[in-house]
Amino acid sequence: MRSRARVLLLALALALALLPACSAAEEADRRPGDPVTVAEARTLARLLHRNLERGGADLVVTAPYSDAAVLTLTGEIDFRRSIGRAQAVTSFSDGRPDDTRTMFFTAEQIWFGDVPGLAESLAGAGVPDAAYLRRPVTTAEDSPLLVDVLVEILLNLSARTDDDPRAFQGTGYTWQGQRSIDSRLTSLFALQDGRTVAVGASDDLLTQFVTPMPGTSFEVTVTLSDHGPRRLAVPAEEETADVADHADLAAAFGV
Repeated sequence: MRSRARVLLLALALALALLPACSAAEEADRRPGDPVTVAEARTLARLLHRNLERGGADLVVTAPYSDAAVLTLTGEIDFRRSIGRAQAVTSFSDGRPDDTRTMFFTAEQIWFGDVPGLAESLAGAGVPDAAYLRRPVTTAEDSPLLVDVLVEILLNLSARTDDDPRAFQGTGYTWQGQRSIDSRLTSLFALQDGRTVAVGASDDLLTQFVTPMPGTSFEVTVTLSDHGPRRLAVPAEEETADVADHADLAAAFGV
């Protein structure tokens, strides 16, 4: 009995020792462009719901909208309450100074503040306590503003349920290798319509999403980090003036 037990233990140890080697060999045999595996399909199907479960994340969004201008958003998002806050910086390559402002957003509204001269202009217009201009999101229009498109992209990076893993198999979704993003190892996947996602190798969380801008040659890149609970709030009513009531100021300050 002792001899048989010893043989079984040796066999089990040998089998366990061989498993990593087999897995490593299978990984080495993969080539960029290979279809996603069943396990990867399950990971992709959970990505957006996991964002909601984690609660929120820090964000950096870059979006060129001409050969001479790039809009960058740096901030955080509360996926559970669909609220975001960011510093919006438009950088120009023609020597113009950066345009910097603070923005808050929901699916329906955007607030803009911390614009030089805005608070003073609002005070002169009869709303001395206001520091932000608020307007509706314009993505339902034929020609939405770029910042509004970015708001829609960000708020669509969460879902209340998992997707169906079968939707990611046999439909053109492919593995594109591994890549380091901000010192985090990720697995890169090509989706449909030229989009890509990078998934954290250690936590299976969405690290980066890249999507083409329709009708342009530019891409929007969204990078998420430090996933976890956030509790954001939009500016209070007494701090807010509506664009509908101050169209002249909205035009003057590019809101």
